[in-house]
Amino acid sequence: MIHAKLVSFTDKGAQTAARAAALLTDAHVERYARTVDASLSATDLSRFAQQAMVDCDLLVFVGAAGIAVRAVAPYLAGKAFDPAVVVMDEAGKFVIPILSGHLGGANALAQRLAAGLGAQAVVTTATDGRGVFAVDTWAKENGCAVLEPEQIKYISGALLRGETVGLRSAFPVEGRLPPHISMDAAAESGFCIGYDTAAQPFAHTLHLVPRVVHLGVGCRHLAPLEKIEAAVQAALQSAGIPLLAVCAVGTVDIKRDEPGILAFCQKYGLPLHVFAAAELAAAKGTFTASDFVQRTVGVDNVCERAAVLSSDGGRLVCRKTAQDGVTAALAAQNWRAAF
Repeated sequence: MIHAKLVSFTDKGAQTAARAAALLTDAHVERYARTVDASLSATDLSRFAQQAMVDCDLLVFVGAAGIAVRAVAPYLAGKAFDPAVVVMDEAGKFVIPILSGHLGGANALAQRLAAGLGAQAVVTTATDGRGVFAVDTWAKENGCAVLEPEQIKYISGALLRGETVGLRSAFPVEGRLPPHISMDAAAESGFCIGYDTAAQPFAHTLHLVPRVVHLGVGCRHLAPLEKIEAAVQAALQSAGIPLLAVCAVGTVDIKRDEPGILAFCQKYGLPLHVFAAAELAAAKGTFTASDFVQRTVGVDNVCERAAVLSSDGGRLVCRKTAQDGVTAALAAQNWRAAF
């Protein structure tokens, strides 16, 4: 569930903000939460915007676009970090995404709000306007991390000029490729789908990393964050997988409040999945057994089994890696590049 804030400046704007907020919480978009500030009489707009740009996924201004632009401009962090920012007029006739249209999902959110309000979505990104493939939108919809957002402009520019853009994928590709995307042609710009972030097949190469790897962790009590990070990095390096590919962490339930594990999850924005010893023991597969772990936890292995359960039966791509009282393992879900 994403965190959104709506802010308005007049009584009529407050009514429109309330209508928009209702759309963000109905069954069709129940994943969205919202906070409505109907008035800024007791709020400093600059401080409001600064905080919202840090802790929100969506920021909706109901009022003049110029106010929104000036409010968020000092706090822009970059294409890969800025939240979706949408502007609506106080009457709710127009909905305009002004920031993070693709990666942040502002374009899709604007269109959704417009449909619910009976308004007109004003989408100004060139790829959307011409119906051209947008690689950043595709990455977001398919759960891929974008490593070099600055390369997106080269790919979008080439497609808008009608030039060929290259594609290389370490994963199976299914469906019909969009126009001017080729897996065979030599091209100046292109994107790579996979874990190898060092490959540079194009002069302008964008790496997309599917976030389908689940990390299983076990550790001694009070193992510090630094040791957990070191063990995780060792496991990732041995498997040739970047940290950006990790989408969740799994462990045994008695470690649900382990400070080091919680700190790791918070630092990297990862959800923590915990499993009872009996659940771990029931995981299917062949695992690295430890008598010590069996005696202390009640199951012969934590990290490998937790990785498999967290990934819903995924394939182990890195078995138990032990280092300084921390164990780590990796399991990956099946994934295809669907077009």
